[in-house]
Formats: sequence, structure tokens, C-alpha cells
Amino acid sequence: MDPSSSGIQEPFDLIRLSLSERVFVKLRGDRELTGVLHAYDGHMNLILSDVEETIMMVEPIEGGMEGQGTVKVAKRKMEMLFVRGDGVILVSPPSRT
Repeated sequence: MDPSSSGIQEPFDLIRLSLSERVFVKLRGDRELTGVLHAYDGHMNLILSDVEETIMMVEPIEGGMEGQGTVKVAKRKMEMLFVRGDGVILVSPPSRT
């Protein structure tokens, strides 16, 4: 598929086409969000609604080697969220078939 035929010529075009759709956002600090994208700007600040945040935490094992531990996952839901752009690593639009 030719990217120009779908209206995508610049990276922000992909974000623009994802407005009002559910997106996946990966953040610094092992955090992930899914929510409906309402607004964004050139700094990648985002406004999301109906958000689910997933936080991955590694709890070290006593006496274990550094870097080893059990992974715990915490989730929470929010109605509306402002995401500061400097923490954004990746924004994935919904899959288009």
C-alpha cells in the first residue's frame, strides 16, 4: 500500500489519523497506556480519555543476583488524562485492515 494514498506523508499524519480512536502509548518508567486520543501537539503532549494504565514493577528477590526478581503488574483506569510528551516513547495507532 502506498503511504501517500492513505494520507500519511509525515510522522504526525499517523497521529492525526488516529484522533478519536483507541491508541497504545508506551512511556518511560515501564508504563503503558491505552485510551482514546483526543488531542496532541508538536511536543507529543497527549490528551486521552477512557484510559487504562499498566505499570510493570520488578521486586528483587532477597539474596538473588542484581536484575533478578518477580515482575508485578499494576493497572488502573482514568476517565481523562494529560500525558506530557517528554515521557512518550511510542504511540501505536489502531490496526487498520
